[in-house]
Amino acid sequence: MLKVAILKETKTPPDRRTAIAPEQAVEILKNFNNVELFVQSSNIRAYKDEEYAQLGLKVVKDVSHCDILIGVKEVHIPELIANKTYLFFSHTAKEQEYNRPLLQELLKKNIKMLDHEYFTDEKGMRLVAFGNWAGLVGAYNGLIALGKRTGAFELKRAIDCHDIKEIKENLKQIKVPTKKFLITGGGRVAHGAMEILETANIKKVSPEEFLKNEYNEAVYTQLDPQYYVERKDGADFDLQHFFKNPKMYKSTFKPYTKATDVYIACHFWDEDSPKFITKEDYKDKDFRISVIADVSCDIADPIASTLRPSEIADPFYGYNKQTGEEGDPFDLNNVTVMAVDNLPGEVPRDASVDFGKGLVEKVFPSLFGKDTTGIIERATITENGELGKHFKYLKDFAEGK
Repeated sequence: MLKVAILKETKTPPDRRTAIAPEQAVEILKNFNNVELFVQSSNIRAYKDEEYAQLGLKVVKDVSHCDILIGVKEVHIPELIANKTYLFFSHTAKEQEYNRPLLQELLKKNIKMLDHEYFTDEKGMRLVAFGNWAGLVGAYNGLIALGKRTGAFELKRAIDCHDIKEIKENLKQIKVPTKKFLITGGGRVAHGAMEILETANIKKVSPEEFLKNEYNEAVYTQLDPQYYVERKDGADFDLQHFFKNPKMYKSTFKPYTKATDVYIACHFWDEDSPKFITKEDYKDKDFRISVIADVSCDIADPIASTLRPSEIADPFYGYNKQTGEEGDPFDLNNVTVMAVDNLPGEVPRDASVDFGKGLVEKVFPSLFGKDTTGIIERATITENGELGKHFKYLKDFAEGK
Protein backbone atom coordinates (compact mmCIF):
# COMPACT_ATOMS: atom_id res chain seq x y z
CA MET A 1 0.00 0.00 0.00
CA LEU A 2 1.13 3.53 -0.81
CA LYS A 3 0.50 5.95 2.04
CA VAL A 4 -0.38 9.32 0.46
CA ALA A 5 -0.83 12.65 2.27
CA ILE A 6 -2.71 15.79 1.25
CA LEU A 7 -0.45 18.44 2.76
CA LYS A 8 -1.42 21.60 4.60
CA GLU A 9 0.10 24.65 2.93
CA THR A 10 3.05 26.17 4.80
CA LYS A 11 4.24 28.99 2.54
CA THR A 12 3.91 32.63 3.61
CA PRO A 13 1.71 34.45 2.69
CA PRO A 14 -0.71 31.57 3.27
CA ASP A 15 -2.47 29.91 0.34
CA ARG A 16 -5.92 28.41 0.92
CA ARG A 17 -5.87 26.05 -2.07
CA THR A 18 -5.39 22.30 -1.89
CA ALA A 19 -4.13 19.92 -4.56
CA ILE A 20 -6.95 17.47 -3.78
CA ALA A 21 -10.46 18.56 -2.80
CA PRO A 22 -12.67 16.18 -0.77
CA GLU A 23 -14.52 14.78 -3.78
CA GLN A 24 -11.21 13.99 -5.53
CA ALA A 25 -9.91 12.27 -2.38
CA VAL A 26 -12.88 9.90 -2.48
CA GLU A 27 -12.28 9.29 -6.18
CA ILE A 28 -8.63 8.37 -5.51
CA LEU A 29 -9.64 5.70 -3.01
CA LYS A 30 -12.23 4.36 -5.43
CA ASN A 31 -9.88 4.27 -8.44
CA PHE A 32 -6.61 3.17 -6.82
CA ASN A 33 -6.91 0.24 -4.42
CA ASN A 34 -3.18 0.41 -3.60
CA VAL A 35 -3.51 3.83 -1.97
CA GLU A 36 -4.20 4.72 1.66
CA LEU A 37 -5.00 8.43 1.97
CA PHE A 38 -4.40 10.88 4.84
CA VAL A 39 -5.40 14.55 5.05
CA GLN A 40 -3.07 16.78 7.07
CA SER A 41 -5.14 19.01 9.34
CA SER A 42 -5.19 22.68 8.31
CA ASN A 43 -6.93 25.75 9.72
CA ILE A 44 -6.42 27.83 6.55
CA ARG A 45 -7.44 25.42 3.78
CA ALA A 46 -10.56 26.49 1.86
CA TYR A 47 -11.97 23.03 2.53
CA LYS A 48 -12.35 22.44 6.26
CA ASP A 49 -11.06 19.30 7.96
CA GLU A 50 -14.69 18.36 8.64
CA GLU A 51 -15.49 18.32 4.92
CA TYR A 52 -12.93 15.56 4.46
CA ALA A 53 -13.85 13.71 7.66
CA GLN A 54 -17.55 13.65 6.76
CA LEU A 55 -16.65 11.63 3.67
CA GLY A 56 -14.84 9.05 5.79
CA LEU A 57 -11.33 10.37 5.09
CA LYS A 58 -8.57 10.22 7.72
CA VAL A 59 -7.59 13.67 9.01
CA VAL A 60 -4.28 13.68 10.92
CA LYS A 61 -1.73 16.20 12.20
CA ASP A 62 1.39 14.17 11.48
CA VAL A 63 2.04 12.80 7.98
CA SER A 64 5.63 11.67 8.49
CA HIS A 65 4.52 8.04 8.06
CA CYS A 66 3.38 8.72 4.47
CA ASP A 67 5.35 7.88 1.33
CA ILE A 68 3.98 10.52 -1.06
CA LEU A 69 3.12 14.07 0.08
CA ILE A 70 1.06 16.30 -2.21
CA GLY A 71 0.69 20.08 -1.90
CA VAL A 72 0.31 23.21 -4.04
CA LYS A 73 2.94 25.84 -3.19
CA GLU A 74 6.53 25.33 -2.03
CA VAL A 75 6.84 23.47 1.27
CA HIS A 76 8.51 25.53 4.01
CA ILE A 77 12.07 24.18 4.08
CA PRO A 78 12.13 23.19 7.79
CA GLU A 79 8.98 21.12 7.16
CA LEU A 80 10.54 18.94 4.45
CA ILE A 81 10.85 15.27 5.46
CA ALA A 82 13.85 13.33 4.15
CA ASN A 83 13.51 10.34 1.79
CA LYS A 84 9.93 11.13 0.71
CA THR A 85 8.26 11.81 -2.63
CA TYR A 86 6.77 15.31 -2.88
CA LEU A 87 4.45 16.90 -5.44
CA PHE A 88 4.16 20.71 -5.49
CA PHE A 89 5.12 23.77 -7.55
CA SER A 90 8.80 24.12 -6.59
CA HIS A 91 9.67 27.13 -8.78
CA THR A 92 13.26 25.92 -9.09
CA ALA A 93 13.57 24.66 -12.68
CA LYS A 94 14.00 28.15 -14.18
CA GLU A 95 16.86 28.82 -11.75
CA GLN A 96 14.75 31.07 -9.53
CA GLU A 97 17.36 32.52 -7.18
CA TYR A 98 14.96 32.84 -4.25
CA ASN A 99 14.35 29.07 -4.31
CA ARG A 100 17.95 27.92 -4.70
CA PRO A 101 18.02 26.91 -0.98
CA LEU A 102 14.90 24.81 -1.56
CA LEU A 103 16.51 22.92 -4.44
CA GLN A 104 19.64 22.35 -2.36
CA GLU A 105 17.57 20.99 0.52
CA LEU A 106 15.64 18.63 -1.77
CA LEU A 107 18.95 17.17 -2.91
CA LYS A 108 20.40 17.06 0.59
CA LYS A 109 17.36 15.26 2.03
CA ASN A 110 17.22 12.68 -0.76
CA ILE A 111 13.72 13.81 -1.77
CA LYS A 112 12.03 12.79 -5.01
CA MET A 113 10.58 16.10 -6.20
CA LEU A 114 7.78 15.96 -8.77
CA ASP A 115 6.87 19.44 -9.98
CA HIS A 116 3.25 20.02 -11.07
CA GLU A 117 4.46 22.43 -13.76
CA TYR A 118 6.30 19.64 -15.58
CA PHE A 119 3.59 17.00 -15.69
CA THR A 120 3.24 16.89 -19.46
CA ASP A 121 2.08 14.54 -22.17
CA GLU A 122 4.39 13.19 -24.87
CA LYS A 123 3.81 16.33 -26.97
CA GLY A 124 4.86 18.60 -24.10
CA MET A 125 1.36 19.82 -23.23
CA ARG A 126 0.81 20.47 -19.52
CA LEU A 127 -1.58 18.11 -17.78
CA VAL A 128 -2.45 20.13 -14.68
CA ALA A 129 -2.51 23.89 -14.18
CA PHE A 130 -4.26 26.76 -12.42
CA GLY A 131 -3.84 29.07 -15.42
CA ASN A 132 -7.51 29.44 -16.31
CA TRP A 133 -8.26 30.60 -12.77
CA ALA A 134 -5.40 33.10 -12.83
CA GLY A 135 -6.91 34.65 -15.95
CA LEU A 136 -10.40 34.72 -14.45
CA VAL A 137 -9.32 36.46 -11.25
CA GLY A 138 -6.79 38.72 -12.99
CA ALA A 139 -9.42 40.11 -15.36
CA TYR A 140 -11.90 40.48 -12.51
CA ASN A 141 -9.31 42.43 -10.50
CA GLY A 142 -8.71 44.62 -13.56
CA LEU A 143 -12.40 45.46 -13.58
CA ILE A 144 -12.30 46.22 -9.85
CA ALA A 145 -9.45 48.67 -10.53
CA LEU A 146 -11.35 50.32 -13.38
CA GLY A 147 -14.40 50.71 -11.16
CA LYS A 148 -12.31 52.38 -8.47
CA ARG A 149 -10.57 54.73 -10.92
CA THR A 150 -13.75 55.83 -12.67
CA GLY A 151 -16.29 55.56 -9.86
CA ALA A 152 -18.58 53.86 -12.39
CA PHE A 153 -19.24 50.72 -10.34
CA GLU A 154 -18.10 48.66 -7.36
CA LEU A 155 -17.30 44.96 -7.29
CA LYS A 156 -16.89 42.65 -4.32
CA ARG A 157 -13.40 41.15 -4.10
CA ALA A 158 -13.09 37.65 -5.57
CA ILE A 159 -11.61 36.35 -2.34
CA ASP A 160 -14.75 37.48 -0.49
CA CYS A 161 -17.03 35.58 -2.90
CA HIS A 162 -18.08 32.01 -2.17
CA ASP A 163 -17.28 30.73 -5.65
CA ILE A 164 -17.06 31.58 -9.35
CA LYS A 165 -20.84 31.54 -9.61
CA GLU A 166 -21.08 34.50 -7.20
CA ILE A 167 -18.30 36.33 -9.08
CA LYS A 168 -20.22 35.99 -12.35
CA GLU A 169 -23.45 37.15 -10.74
CA ASN A 170 -21.62 40.27 -9.54
CA LEU A 171 -20.43 41.00 -13.07
CA LYS A 172 -23.94 40.80 -14.46
CA GLN A 173 -25.03 43.61 -12.11
CA ILE A 174 -22.57 46.24 -13.34
CA LYS A 175 -22.45 48.52 -16.37
CA VAL A 176 -18.90 48.80 -17.70
CA PRO A 177 -18.17 52.25 -19.14
CA THR A 178 -17.07 52.81 -22.74
CA LYS A 179 -13.51 51.52 -22.47
CA LYS A 180 -11.23 49.37 -24.60
CA PHE A 181 -9.72 46.23 -23.04
CA LEU A 182 -6.72 44.33 -24.39
CA ILE A 183 -5.61 40.75 -23.62
CA THR A 184 -2.23 39.36 -24.69
CA GLY A 185 -1.87 35.58 -24.88
CA GLY A 186 -3.94 32.73 -26.23
CA GLY A 187 -3.71 29.90 -23.71
CA ARG A 188 -5.64 28.87 -20.59
CA VAL A 189 -4.89 32.16 -18.82
CA ALA A 190 -6.16 34.32 -21.68
CA HIS A 191 -9.29 32.21 -22.05
CA GLY A 192 -10.06 32.69 -18.36
CA ALA A 193 -9.74 36.46 -18.81
CA MET A 194 -11.99 36.41 -21.88
CA GLU A 195 -14.63 34.47 -19.96
CA ILE A 196 -14.77 37.24 -17.35
CA LEU A 197 -14.97 40.09 -19.89
CA GLU A 198 -17.73 38.35 -21.81
CA THR A 199 -19.67 37.72 -18.60
CA ALA A 200 -19.46 41.50 -18.02
CA ASN A 201 -21.04 41.96 -21.48
CA ILE A 202 -17.89 43.35 -23.07
CA LYS A 203 -17.91 42.77 -26.82
CA LYS A 204 -14.98 41.16 -28.67
CA VAL A 205 -13.55 42.88 -31.77
CA SER A 206 -10.64 42.04 -34.05
CA PRO A 207 -7.17 43.53 -33.40
CA GLU A 208 -7.44 45.51 -36.64
CA GLU A 209 -10.82 47.00 -35.65
CA PHE A 210 -9.54 47.69 -32.14
CA LEU A 211 -6.68 49.85 -33.41
CA LYS A 212 -8.75 51.65 -36.04
CA ASN A 213 -12.06 52.37 -34.29
CA GLU A 214 -13.56 54.00 -31.23
CA TYR A 215 -16.81 52.59 -29.84
CA ASN A 216 -19.90 53.65 -27.88
CA GLU A 217 -19.69 50.50 -25.75
CA ALA A 218 -17.02 48.54 -23.89
CA VAL A 219 -15.01 46.25 -26.20
CA TYR A 220 -11.99 43.98 -25.97
CA THR A 221 -9.54 42.28 -28.28
CA GLN A 222 -7.15 39.38 -27.76
CA LEU A 223 -3.67 39.24 -29.28
CA ASP A 224 -1.72 36.14 -30.22
CA PRO A 225 2.02 36.73 -30.80
CA GLN A 226 1.71 37.57 -34.51
CA TYR A 227 -0.05 40.79 -33.49
CA TYR A 228 2.63 42.05 -31.09
CA VAL A 229 5.92 40.92 -32.69
CA GLU A 230 7.37 40.64 -36.19
CA ARG A 231 10.56 39.18 -37.65
CA LYS A 232 13.49 41.57 -37.89
CA ASP A 233 14.37 40.19 -41.31
CA GLY A 234 10.88 40.85 -42.68
CA ALA A 235 10.03 37.16 -43.21
CA ASP A 236 6.53 35.85 -42.51
CA PHE A 237 5.60 35.14 -38.90
CA ASP A 238 5.82 31.52 -37.78
CA LEU A 239 4.77 30.69 -34.21
CA GLN A 240 7.17 27.77 -33.67
CA HIS A 241 10.03 29.82 -35.13
CA PHE A 242 9.19 32.63 -32.69
CA PHE A 243 9.22 30.24 -29.73
CA LYS A 244 12.61 28.85 -30.77
CA ASN A 245 14.22 32.13 -31.93
CA PRO A 246 12.72 35.02 -29.91
CA LYS A 247 15.82 37.20 -30.45
CA MET A 248 15.00 37.36 -34.15
CA TYR A 249 11.82 39.33 -33.45
CA LYS A 250 10.98 42.93 -32.58
CA SER A 251 7.97 44.38 -30.82
CA THR A 252 4.99 45.82 -32.70
CA PHE A 253 3.00 46.42 -29.51
CA LYS A 254 3.37 50.19 -29.22
CA PRO A 255 0.25 51.15 -31.25
CA TYR A 256 -1.87 49.29 -28.68
CA THR A 257 -0.54 51.50 -25.85
CA LYS A 258 -2.28 54.39 -27.61
CA ALA A 259 -5.60 52.58 -28.17
CA THR A 260 -6.10 50.66 -24.89
CA ASP A 261 -7.61 51.67 -21.55
CA VAL A 262 -7.27 48.40 -19.61
CA TYR A 263 -4.49 45.92 -20.43
CA ILE A 264 -4.72 42.32 -19.12
CA ALA A 265 -1.39 40.54 -19.67
CA CYS A 266 -1.89 36.77 -19.97
CA HIS A 267 1.00 35.83 -22.26
CA PHE A 268 3.99 33.56 -21.72
CA TRP A 269 7.19 35.61 -22.01
CA ASP A 270 10.74 34.46 -22.69
CA GLU A 271 13.49 36.79 -21.45
CA ASP A 272 14.91 36.85 -24.99
CA SER A 273 11.58 38.01 -26.44
CA PRO A 274 10.84 41.68 -27.23
CA LYS A 275 9.44 43.88 -24.49
CA PHE A 276 5.83 45.00 -24.47
CA ILE A 277 6.05 48.40 -22.72
CA THR A 278 9.33 50.17 -21.88
CA LYS A 279 9.82 52.96 -19.34
CA GLU A 280 10.00 55.44 -22.21
CA ASP A 281 6.68 54.32 -23.68
CA TYR A 282 4.78 55.50 -20.58
CA LYS A 283 6.10 59.03 -21.17
CA ASP A 284 4.46 59.33 -24.60
CA LYS A 285 1.81 62.06 -24.58
CA ASP A 286 -0.71 59.73 -26.20
CA PHE A 287 -0.01 56.76 -23.90
CA ARG A 288 -3.55 55.73 -22.96
CA ILE A 289 -3.45 52.69 -20.66
CA SER A 290 -4.70 53.49 -17.16
CA VAL A 291 -5.01 49.96 -15.69
CA ILE A 292 -2.64 47.03 -16.17
CA ALA A 293 -3.67 43.67 -14.73
CA ASP A 294 -0.41 41.78 -15.16
CA VAL A 295 -1.47 38.16 -14.70
CA SER A 296 1.82 36.92 -16.17
CA CYS A 297 3.68 38.93 -13.51
CA ASP A 298 7.21 39.00 -14.94
CA ILE A 299 8.99 41.62 -12.86
CA ALA A 300 10.29 44.77 -14.64
CA ASP A 301 10.33 43.18 -18.10
CA PRO A 302 8.48 42.96 -20.42
CA ILE A 303 6.09 45.48 -18.79
CA ALA A 304 8.08 48.15 -17.02
CA SER A 305 5.32 49.13 -14.58
CA THR A 306 5.38 45.68 -12.94
CA LEU A 307 7.82 46.77 -10.27
CA ARG A 308 7.02 43.92 -7.88
CA PRO A 309 4.42 41.25 -7.21
CA SER A 310 1.44 42.44 -5.17
CA GLU A 311 -0.48 40.38 -2.64
CA ILE A 312 -4.08 39.25 -2.47
CA ALA A 313 -4.55 41.38 0.65
CA ASP A 314 -3.29 44.49 -1.15
CA PRO A 315 -3.51 43.85 -4.90
CA PHE A 316 -2.97 47.32 -6.40
CA TYR A 317 -0.15 49.84 -6.58
CA GLY A 318 0.51 52.87 -8.75
CA TYR A 319 3.21 53.47 -11.35
CA ASN A 320 4.32 57.04 -11.98
CA LYS A 321 4.65 57.33 -15.75
CA GLN A 322 7.28 60.08 -15.58
CA THR A 323 9.54 58.87 -12.76
CA GLY A 324 9.00 55.11 -13.01
CA GLU A 325 8.44 55.00 -9.25
CA GLU A 326 5.70 53.39 -7.23
CA GLY A 327 2.87 55.61 -6.02
CA ASP A 328 -0.81 55.84 -5.12
CA PRO A 329 -2.68 53.18 -7.13
CA PHE A 330 -5.66 55.44 -7.83
CA ASP A 331 -3.93 58.75 -8.44
CA LEU A 332 -5.19 59.49 -11.95
CA ASN A 333 -1.69 60.56 -13.01
CA ASN A 334 -0.43 57.04 -12.28
CA VAL A 335 -1.12 53.71 -13.97
CA THR A 336 -2.97 51.33 -11.68
CA VAL A 337 -1.05 48.03 -11.54
CA MET A 338 -2.41 44.67 -10.37
CA ALA A 339 0.39 42.07 -10.15
CA VAL A 340 -0.79 39.38 -7.73
CA ASP A 341 1.32 36.28 -8.43
CA ASN A 342 -1.00 33.69 -6.85
CA LEU A 343 -4.36 34.77 -8.28
CA PRO A 344 -6.04 31.32 -8.14
CA GLY A 345 -5.70 31.63 -4.35
CA GLU A 346 -8.61 34.09 -4.49
CA VAL A 347 -10.96 31.33 -5.69
CA PRO A 348 -9.47 28.43 -3.75
CA ARG A 349 -12.44 26.06 -3.75
CA ASP A 350 -13.18 26.16 -7.49
CA ALA A 351 -9.50 26.20 -8.45
CA SER A 352 -8.71 23.24 -6.19
CA VAL A 353 -11.52 21.10 -7.66
CA ASP A 354 -10.38 21.80 -11.22
CA PHE A 355 -6.72 21.13 -10.42
CA GLY A 356 -7.42 17.95 -8.45
CA LYS A 357 -9.51 16.60 -11.30
CA GLY A 358 -6.51 16.87 -13.60
CA LEU A 359 -4.25 15.06 -11.15
CA VAL A 360 -6.72 12.21 -10.62
CA GLU A 361 -7.42 11.68 -14.31
CA LYS A 362 -4.06 12.43 -15.95
CA VAL A 363 -1.23 12.05 -13.42
CA PHE A 364 -2.16 9.60 -10.68
CA PRO A 365 -2.56 6.55 -12.98
CA SER A 366 1.17 6.94 -13.72
CA LEU A 367 2.12 7.91 -10.15
CA PHE A 368 0.27 5.05 -8.46
CA GLY A 369 0.75 2.58 -11.31
CA LYS A 370 3.25 2.23 -14.16
CA ASP A 371 4.77 5.34 -15.76
CA THR A 372 4.42 3.94 -19.26
CA THR A 373 4.48 7.30 -21.05
CA GLY A 374 7.12 9.05 -18.93
CA ILE A 375 4.80 11.53 -17.19
CA ILE A 376 6.51 11.05 -13.82
CA GLU A 377 10.02 10.94 -15.26
CA ARG A 378 9.54 14.27 -17.09
CA ALA A 379 8.45 15.97 -13.86
CA THR A 380 11.19 14.56 -11.61
CA ILE A 381 13.47 17.44 -10.63
CA THR A 382 15.40 15.56 -7.92
CA GLU A 383 15.70 11.88 -6.95
CA ASN A 384 18.17 9.89 -4.85
CA GLY A 385 20.15 13.02 -4.05
CA GLU A 386 20.68 13.86 -7.72
CA LEU A 387 19.00 15.99 -10.36
CA GLY A 388 16.42 14.24 -12.55
CA LYS A 389 17.14 13.19 -16.13
CA HIS A 390 15.55 16.33 -17.63
CA PHE A 391 16.99 18.77 -15.08
CA LYS A 392 20.75 18.10 -15.20
CA TYR A 393 21.19 21.67 -16.47
CA LEU A 394 20.48 22.89 -12.91
CA LYS A 395 23.81 21.46 -11.62
CA ASP A 396 25.72 24.77 -11.44
CA PHE A 397 22.66 26.54 -10.03
CA ALA A 398 22.23 23.90 -7.31
CA GLU A 399 25.92 24.14 -6.45
CA GLY A 400 25.59 27.90 -5.96
CA LYS A 401 27.59 28.86 -9.05
